[in-house]
Amino acid sequence: MPARRWLVQKTNPDFIRYLSRCASISTAFAQILINRGIKTPSDIYNYLDPTIDNLEPPDSLGGIAEASRLIKEAVSSNKKILVHGDYDTDGLTGTAILVIAIRNLGGKVDYFIPERLAHGYGFNAPGVRYAKETGADIILTVDCGITSLEATRLARDEGMGVIITDHHEPKLDESGNPVVPPADIVINPRLSNPSSTISGSMVAFKLALSLLGQEAAMELIDLATLGTIADIVPLIGENRIITKEGLRRINESPRPGLLALKEVSRINGREVTANGLAYTLIPRLNASGRVDKAREVISLLISDNYNTALPLAERLNELNLKRQEIQEEIYQEAKAMLDKKGYHLSIVLASENWHEGVVGIVASRLAEEFYRPSFVFNIKDGIAKGSARSIPPLNLYDTISACSNILLSYGGHKQAAGIRLKEENLPLFEEAINNLLSETLTDEDLIPLLTIDASVTLRDVNFSLVREINKMEPFGCGNPSPLLGAKGCEVVYPKVVGKGHLKMGLRHRSVTIDCIGFDMGEHLALVEDAGFVDAVFTPTINEWERGKGLQLRLHALRPAETD
Repeated sequence: MPARRWLVQKTNPDFIRYLSRCASISTAFAQILINRGIKTPSDIYNYLDPTIDNLEPPDSLGGIAEASRLIKEAVSSNKKILVHGDYDTDGLTGTAILVIAIRNLGGKVDYFIPERLAHGYGFNAPGVRYAKETGADIILTVDCGITSLEATRLARDEGMGVIITDHHEPKLDESGNPVVPPADIVINPRLSNPSSTISGSMVAFKLALSLLGQEAAMELIDLATLGTIADIVPLIGENRIITKEGLRRINESPRPGLLALKEVSRINGREVTANGLAYTLIPRLNASGRVDKAREVISLLISDNYNTALPLAERLNELNLKRQEIQEEIYQEAKAMLDKKGYHLSIVLASENWHEGVVGIVASRLAEEFYRPSFVFNIKDGIAKGSARSIPPLNLYDTISACSNILLSYGGHKQAAGIRLKEENLPLFEEAINNLLSETLTDEDLIPLLTIDASVTLRDVNFSLVREINKMEPFGCGNPSPLLGAKGCEVVYPKVVGKGHLKMGLRHRSVTIDCIGFDMGEHLALVEDAGFVDAVFTPTINEWERGKGLQLRLHALRPAETD
């Protein structure tokens, strides 16, 4: 990643001291919370101790009450409901939520998960065919369908009811109004609130709350938590509430399928965080949809028997290893291609040999490494189908929409999207994207920003502050682990340890604290030459057999600036 701009968020010192006194918290912690928009004692209480009772009533989301009534009527009439999901973790967990909810009501329910290569993304004709062949009376979509006008019409023509639940961006007409599929009911928070950030599984969970009531639906909150973390939505507001409770359940009493998945992920018996799930269970849940068929994930998630679930979890683990191999091969090919081609405002790469299931991950890695919006395509039969990932200053969906005239289809969010176009139009697409970016992004936008939550001295860093910061969990998108900055620190005994990690101490006046910088070994010469540095870090507690001590997890270093 290119060198980063450091931004230290500053707040009125008098207000920091005032909030510290009122809320009985340290001034450093008060500064962190203020800079996250948490500015009153009541805001602090609600943030640090979110409860399920603070969730919005499920029926406040448009269409939930009507869908709940229609589903209950279908169950009482012995009609069959097909839950049509998607092959990523958000769609899979949302599907499992509604399959379990309808079963708990005593309903006849089946599910359909499209195969990435055979069926494509979302609610399309294959799903309608499956519904007809299996005798479904109602199709209930999860995490898809908001742009599926033709599939909805086809299902209605076949005499089936359609309920759309989704959270993706709707297409807009020439007047800027949402184009809604002709379904019986459409549930999408973006129709009433375009800035909504809840996931597809959260929409499904809200419907389950309406169907089952809070007590019964709480048994499904772990699944909504997985989907929410996987979809990288901000862990604030309602997302924070369900994630905190869902993590507790995943750690204390996981369902059989997740217990089996924790076993094959080698994290059984260990407490897992939101960030931990993103690197353990979630890649395994995603793997089958990327390189195989994802239907077996539903079998895992709805299983009530550990012995039945374990072989499914082992299979997902094998598929994840396969996914990693394919991904690394494509990533290296993409890097080599980029070295020859070069890039300016965006990265656009395509090949006939790249697996559709992993191009999104490759795009993410390229966007992170080079800090440019990245588009990675697989080409087959003259069609380029790929994934795009953005950088924070750019609304990717709006940018792609502006050149939709050369696309066959597209969909997604501000930071991620899927795209299809003719192979022959790839150069035109790249030119159009770069032209749009030249109008949208400034030179400063193309330099990654390192936002520092609070400026502190080493004397401010203590066990009490670490305990306060830990109350901010779960960390993730929209609620990252705080970054603190300290200026003019003396470097003590720097060295490289392990596989390229920087180990040293930082001293300021009479206080010295141990530090570790993972993958920061290349900074050794810098700190040795500088002697004194400005540092960005997260304070942690390092525990070992004979005790524990403070440790700063380093994120960035630079030679100390002189005032």
